[in-house]
Amino acid sequence: MKKLHWGHGLAIALGCFMIFILFLIFVFPMGKQNSEMISTNYYEEELEYQKVIDAKKNAAKLENQPIYKVTSDGIQISFPESVKPDGNKANFVLFRTDDSNLDVTKEVTISQNYFIIPKKVITKGSYTLKLKWTENKIPYQIDYDILWK
Repeated sequence: MKKLHWGHGLAIALGCFMIFILFLIFVFPMGKQNSEMISTNYYEEELEYQKVIDAKKNAAKLENQPIYKVTSDGIQISFPESVKPDGNKANFVLFRTDDSNLDVTKEVTISQNYFIIPKKVITKGSYTLKLKWTENKIPYQIDYDILWK
């Protein structure tokens, strides 16, 4: 049996390096998540983003903000007595970053200062709840991160 010398070690190291590179090329990309854009009209929305920034600043100035609570019926959004949306209407978007097919967008009428997003429209996973409304023609927006189990 021959002894290993530096030439054999170099060949083994080169072979291991080539196997590592092939792993990175063929196997590693299979585990990556979908890398499509979040929005199909991203650039148009980006031009309008100053309105979102202003709405979030307006909401941050509120003394009492709407809150959410996860219940057995779904997600309950409660508005404080001091917040009276124009026409008792609010918009919400349950935004799912990993699958846009699971997004939920709706305008709702608020009765008794709250509304419920039913659990039948929500699947397990992580969502961003974007709550939007106007009061005295001033826009407001609050974003919440929600983990639905």
